[in-house]
This record gives sequence, structure tokens and C-alpha cells, in this order.
Amino acid sequence: MAYDANILHRATLRLETERRSRQERLERMRSQAYERQPKLLQLDKRLQATMAQLVAATLRQGGDPVRAVQEIREKNLDLQQERAVLLGALGLPSDALDDKPACPLCGDTGWRGAQMCQCLKKLCAQEQIKELSKLLDLGEQSFDTFRMDYYSETPYPGKGTSPRKNMELTYDVCLNYARKFESCLFRNLLMSGPPGLGKTFLSACIARAVSEHGYSVVYDTAGNIFAQFEAKKFLRDSTDGQDARDETRRYLNCDLLIVDDLGSELTTQFTQSALYELINTRLVAERHTVISTNLSLEEISRRYNPQIASRIEGEYHVLHFFGDDIRMLKKQRL
Repeated sequence: MAYDANILHRATLRLETERRSRQERLERMRSQAYERQPKLLQLDKRLQATMAQLVAATLRQGGDPVRAVQEIREKNLDLQQERAVLLGALGLPSDALDDKPACPLCGDTGWRGAQMCQCLKKLCAQEQIKELSKLLDLGEQSFDTFRMDYYSETPYPGKGTSPRKNMELTYDVCLNYARKFESCLFRNLLMSGPPGLGKTFLSACIARAVSEHGYSVVYDTAGNIFAQFEAKKFLRDSTDGQDARDETRRYLNCDLLIVDDLGSELTTQFTQSALYELINTRLVAERHTVISTNLSLEEISRRYNPQIASRIEGEYHVLHFFGDDIRMLKKQRL
């Protein structure tokens, strides 16, 4: 999972801040307990001294320090019992003053060897959703809030089915795509249809669900993506060029890339080259991509070169959107 460096940095900073906050709260609780019951401080000093001596001796002998601590606890049962009684008198549990990590799997480091721990993955997912929310309205957009009542049950001219029936099938595909991200039958989706039919909404639903499962997700418009590729090529020695290089690396390497509004950009030889690089690189690496566009497959074939059209037609599952503009329907219902 290739999280953006900035997202990983913010998540790691949050993990460390939370760890320090817990440590500060523990120290305040200890100070208050020691002030109310000074004998607790004496008992803790005796226990800590004994532990330090035995652990040091165990390490010198090549033993297991965890087992050494357990042996200490067993050897100091009387001290432990006396300590528990004093804490109970203060209304505290026996382990209230013990230094316990919030995540026992990694000890609040965020890593288990070379693998990212679930606690850090969770924070990365939260930071990623914040990042996505800058471009996508993720406030209420989720599969649970998607409304079918905006889609007519009347058969749509030339389609052989109603917008409602079509959207029910489309919704199910998107839901399964997000929930079974790694094992879904379709690796790539093309959402095709006029504006105002829910393509961006469902893209946001997918982005949220996939992010919450711990995968790296990048969402951007086609125009912005091609602008970054252009800056990387023509401004390579400038700060903007270096930033663009980092952005294009995110586009190419994230677990899921969502490209919004393909076809709205000015189509040039350069944008065709950038689009081919983007699509082909992600296909070769077997990374997931969702593209939304107002263009039909026929229009894509006419607008882009045959290599691009061939890869989209052959490697993307097409979801057709049709019906009445939902934005207009919402205005009429106000």
C-alpha cells in the first residue's frame, strides 16, 4: 500500500502526539496518587529497582527480558498486593499507574518489524479521507446515503431498461468493487454518461470505502492530472516541477486512482501521451483505476489514439449512466 509521504507523516505525527498525551496523563495520575498516598511511590521505586536489576542480569546472560519481568512480578507478589490495596483505597484499579501502550501489537511505534501496524494504517486512512475531502464532498457521501428515488422507473428511450433498474445494477457493481477491492472481478471501472447522474457521488463512495479499508487512494480531475505531467516535463528543474514529479508518482503508484471528468481537458498530443502513460503503467502494475467521463466509448475512440481506446475498452468494465439530471430534480423538489 503506497501511502503518500505527507499522509504517512501526518499519521505518524498523530500517533506520536497521542502517545505523548497518554504519557502525560499517566504522569499526572501518578503524581496525584503519590501525593495522596506517599507509600505508593516507595513501593513503585522498590519494584522498579528490582525489575531493572533482574532484566539487566537476564540480558547479560542472554535470556528473555519479558520472562524476567514476569519472574519479578511473581517474586514480588507481596509488594504487588500491597500496591493494589493502596490503589483500591484511592478508587483506582491495580494497573492504573502502569505504562500500557494503546496498541499492544506494536507498542505504539506504528510498525511491527517492516510491516505497518493496523493502528498506523487506521490513522493513515483518516488522514487520506481528509485529503480526499478537499476535492470530494465526503461529508455525507457514502453507499448508505445513496438515493435511488431520483432515478425513474420508466423505461428510457433506446436503452431497453429504466434508469432505476440500470442504477441498481451500477450501484451493486460499485459497492462490490469497493468492499471486495483486492478480489473484485473488475480491476478498473469506466463511468460513462452525461453530467448530473451520480458519477462523482459514486466515485466518492468508492474512495471513502476503499480508504477506510487501509488502501491508498488518490482522486483528481483529468485536467489537473495532465497539468502535473506537463509541469514535470517542462518545469523539471523548478520547485513546481519537483512537486509535479511527486504528484505524478502518486498518480502512478497509489492503490486506487480516481480520474474525474476525462474529456474535459484540451486534448493535445502531450495529453494523449500522458494519458497513455498513466493508463498503461497502472495496468502493467495491476493497480486499480476508476475513470468518470461524459464521453461514450465511441466518443473516446474518436477523441483518443487507438492504443488508449483499446486499453480502456479491453481492460475497463463500463458502467453506463442515463436518466434525468439529478441536480435539476433536486432544485425542483426544494
